[in-house]
Amino acid sequence: MTTALGMPAPVAVSLLVALALTIVPLPDAIAATRPEWVLLVLIYWGMAFPRRVGIVTAFIAGLFLDVLQNQLLGQNALSLAVAMFIVLQIYPRMRVFPVWQQSVAVAFLVTLVSVLNLWVRGATGLPPGSMMYWAPVLSSALVWPLLYHVLREARRRWLLHLT
Repeated sequence: MTTALGMPAPVAVSLLVALALTIVPLPDAIAATRPEWVLLVLIYWGMAFPRRVGIVTAFIAGLFLDVLQNQLLGQNALSLAVAMFIVLQIYPRMRVFPVWQQSVAVAFLVTLVSVLNLWVRGATGLPPGSMMYWAPVLSSALVWPLLYHVLREARRRWLLHLT
């Protein structure tokens, strides 16, 4: 089963869950450490279905993220599209990495997205914030193994359901 956009149903559902996790209220003490859920989900599905989940999917998800987070329209869209471009270039190698090495690659991708977002913030005159701005890099890398296994299991069940 696919969605109207030709995207497998688990991809659409997991992206909606990631968008929801992005706006779930957290206590102030840990709110800055929220992982980059949408980026993590896009990385996984970009590696799993590189022909169906690509730069356009990342751009559209980024636009939704911009609206949900009340940010400059296109800020996350640009950074997620750039990150997805890189994922599509390295996915054959990244798929064979052990999960802990994938976490390192994910940390670099989250850092790239954070730098691009920081650049846009600076260009629009917004202050960079504190050092906690970089906390999602670590939290995303730490969450990656769990998310990887959850999405892999969802993909396997979905593929078995089709047969």
